[in-house]
Amino acid sequence: MLRVISAFLVLALATTAGAAEWTYEDGSVPIAYLDNGSAQFQFACRGGDLAMGFWVRSPHQQVAGASSMNLAITPDPAEGAGVSAAGGSSFAQEIPLIHSDGTSMIVRGPVARQWARITQGAKATIHIAYVRSKSRGGLEVFDSNTFGAKGSSAAIERVLDRCG
Repeated sequence: MLRVISAFLVLALATTAGAAEWTYEDGSVPIAYLDNGSAQFQFACRGGDLAMGFWVRSPHQQVAGASSMNLAITPDPAEGAGVSAAGGSSFAQEIPLIHSDGTSMIVRGPVARQWARITQGAKATIHIAYVRSKSRGGLEVFDSNTFGAKGSSAAIERVLDRCG
C-alpha cells in the first residue's frame, strides 16, 4: 500500500510540474511570466516599453557579488546541451544586476523584443542563465534555469499588444 501511495504522489508532482504554464496579468503593468520556484522569467510593458526580467531567488555567490553579467537564452536545448553560441544560445552583454531579495536583470529595447520572439517560438523549454567569459576562452555559467514554454506565445503576445 505504501508503494502505491508513493507512486501516486510522484505522479501527482510530475503532472503539476509539467502543467506549469505562462501566466498573463492585465493590470496597470501588463506582465507575462513563469516562475519555477528558483527563478522567474517575465516580459512586461513598463511605461510603454517592453522589458524582460530574469530573477533568481538564491543566486550563486559569483552572481551575488557581481555588478553586471551577460545573460544567455537557449530555446529548446538538446538534452544535456549547455549554453553555447554554436548551440543556438542568444546573449545579452554586460547588463547591470539588481541585488534585492535575490538577483535580477532587466533588459529593454531591441534585445527584449528579440528574446520575446525567441521565447514565443520555443516548443517545449526555455533555458536561461547568467554567464561570464573565462579569461582563457569559453563561458562560466551560473544560476542556470529551465522554464516551460507552454502558453508563452499567447501570454507574451498580449504584453506585446499593449507595448505598441
